Amino acid sequence: MATLGIIGSGNIGSAVARLAVAADMNVVIANSRGPESLQELVAELGPLAKAGTVEEAANLGDAVVLSIPLKAVKDLPEGLLAGKLVLDTSNYYPSRDGRIEELVTSTVTSSEMVRGQLGTAEYVKVFNNITAAHIPALARPEGAADRSALPIAGDDAAAKAEAEAILNAIGFDAVDAGTLAESWRFEPETPAYGRVYFSDPTVSDDQLMDTPPGPTPADQVQSALDAATRVNVAERRF
Repeated sequence: MATLGIIGSGNIGSAVARLAVAADMNVVIANSRGPESLQELVAELGPLAKAGTVEEAANLGDAVVLSIPLKAVKDLPEGLLAGKLVLDTSNYYPSRDGRIEELVTSTVTSSEMVRGQLGTAEYVKVFNNITAAHIPALARPEGAADRSALPIAGDDAAAKAEAEAILNAIGFDAVDAGTLAESWRFEPETPAYGRVYFSDPTVSDDQLMDTPPGPTPADQVQSALDAATRVNVAERRF
């Protein structure tokens, strides 16, 4: 039985953990506050889940979901995820992460920067373009007519194939969005970010919270990716 390590127990990490145990995966989840802070969550997740240290989540996971603020990646132990398949959910939010010169000047994408900080080639960007509540709400069995898709980006074909298999197991199709250099196409303020998973993506901001999610198949995600133009992250509103 596969084990999914999850570093970060916030909304996204917890949502993925719920789908993983539902798919009969073992889960080792960790955060910066230590295993004792996760007892309530692992009790809810059931016997396939355990709380661990960051090191345990990294070492025991056949793949590791990294779901922490972008600014915190540099503080992870050096080499922690070297040689691991990493599924990274992060985005750059200047208001939270501060000014990062190489991102503001578009020298690299946030994913290229994180991959370099982690020192692993098996790195895939995923889960960063969908709200946490929509992850369990839109998951469907393989072959379901109303199955949704998530974009993935990476530079390693084998890593992307493994990521696609994990997505399939927990309830989503995958759309290959290209390399890490192209991963900006599903970051904040692009058509493939957030709104594409609402039943009415055109609804006004003040009505968005009252709008339910809607099935978002691969062709709809691909159209959103194709419509993307690169955002000046220095002017990003978030």
